[in-house]
Order: sequence, then C-alpha cells, then structure tokens
Amino acid sequence: MRLATLEGEVLAGLVGEEVVALRPALTAAMRAAGEPDTAASVIPDDMVALIGDEAAMVAAGRALAFAARAENAALRRPLGAFRLLAPLKPGKILGVGRNYGDHAKEVGGPRLEMPRIFLKPTSSVVGPGAAVRIPPAVAKPDWEVELAVVIGRRARDVTENAALDHVAGYTVLDDVSAREFQFDVPLPMTSFAKGMDGFCPMGPWIATADEVGEPWALDVRCWLNGEEVQHGNTRDLIFPVATLIAFLSRYMTLEPGDVIATGTPAGVGHFRDPPRYLKPGDRLRMDVERVGVLEHSIA
Repeated sequence: MRLATLEGEVLAGLVGEEVVALRPALTAAMRAAGEPDTAASVIPDDMVALIGDEAAMVAAGRALAFAARAENAALRRPLGAFRLLAPLKPGKILGVGRNYGDHAKEVGGPRLEMPRIFLKPTSSVVGPGAAVRIPPAVAKPDWEVELAVVIGRRARDVTENAALDHVAGYTVLDDVSAREFQFDVPLPMTSFAKGMDGFCPMGPWIATADEVGEPWALDVRCWLNGEEVQHGNTRDLIFPVATLIAFLSRYMTLEPGDVIATGTPAGVGHFRDPPRYLKPGDRLRMDVERVGVLEHSIA
C-alpha cells in the first residue's frame, strides 16, 4: 500500500495514480457486504495510530482493494486534486551521518565503526510541495536525499534478523542542512544544523514494507533545477536498515511513527568544487526507487 495524509488530516491511500479516502471506502465496503458501518472506529484519525494498529492496516487494505474495483470508480479521485501533507507526524527523527560509502569518501576522515546518530526535531517536518524558507542568517544550506524508514511496531533490543519485522514502510526525506553549523564552528552542532524549521521535507506518502520489498538495492536520486546531482543505491549503505534498527534499539525504544533517515549518497553541495548551496527559487526532486518522488522548493 501507499498511504498518504491529505490536507485536513484525512488518511488516504493510492490506487495507481488516484487517491482514495480510507474511511469512506471502508464504509462502502462494509455496506456492500451487509456489515454495520464501523469505519470511523476502525480507521484512526492519524497516520501514526494507523500504522501501529495491525487491524487498522488490514482494514485500510480492504478499503483500497474495494475502491480499486472498476464499478467503484466514484471512490477514487485524481492525485492532483489534493494537497498532500507530510505522511505522518513522527515521534522522533533519527538521522545517520556518513552512511553511504561514496559519501563517506567525499566527506573524508576514518571509516565509521558504528553509526553516527543525530536528531531532527518534529518541528522541522514539512510535506511534499513545500517551499522551505532558509533563515537569512544561514549561508550554506545544502540538500541530502534519503531513504527514510518508518517504524510500525515497538522495537527494543531487537536482533538484525528480526529488525525489518518492525518496519511499517518507507518514505523519502530531504535532510536539509546548514553546513556552517556542522563544519565551520569550533564544536559541530549537527542536530541544530539539520533541525531548523522546514529542514525535513518528507513524503509524498508511506510505501508499506510489502510494497517496497527488501530495502537492500534501491536507487536513490536527486535533481536540483532539473540537473541530477545525486545518484546512489542502498547497496552502498555502510550500516543497512536492519543494522540501524538493531543498533538504535539497544539504546532507546523505537515506537510506531518514529523515522530513521538512513543517510545520503555522494553529490551534496558542500563537497563540490566549488561548493554549491541552495538559494531561493531552487527546485528539488528526490526519488527513491519503489518508494516515491518528493518534490519541494526553496523560498
């Protein structure tokens, strides 16, 4: 499934390139089966509650399957008819630095022996199509396309073999970064550099784990104003998804709705010669294979 949040906090799913509001579709499916309409109690009000409830996820699948039938076209609307919000409001966002081999080479320094973790606040999250305003005092704003993992089941002290059982799905994330606070100050402030308002565009939806399959070989690409500036593959992850979940769960409990931003491939602006930074009017397009395409602009 591909699950989205529409303007007005309406939970929806996609059938091809059409959008289906989950509650009305489930209501229609129940009535067609002669069942009492309990859709309002079965489908929660927000995405975190939905992905954390196995019965609700089954019901969402039923709603989308019913809406996909040819005779139920009235339940589907064109994707362009809606404004999509960020697919969820994460409990916490855990970022991973220098996690692609090619990006680690362009940054330089010793190979990491364990994941390098930072935090992005939930206040930094914006949805697809957002115009991210860079604070006037920030001189070196940069882009980072990332595969983001959305946790669906509570994880504490899980093994790598069991780690993917705790994944609800995946989305696309831009880890916007003010590089001067990472590299030009005596004590690097990575979380601050990456945590300003709007510095976490996310979306356009959550592609569920069964939709994406194994996350071991997904192409990850970014275009800036139509020019491809990043092209990597999750094969190059130093610490793969399962390793990250197992590592993090040894130190903190991962809850449904938590997001792990798994790192970015080579090609960010700061390490180009000469460096290249974001400016007002720039447009970014970020694509993670089998997950989706996130687009946003810079204001």
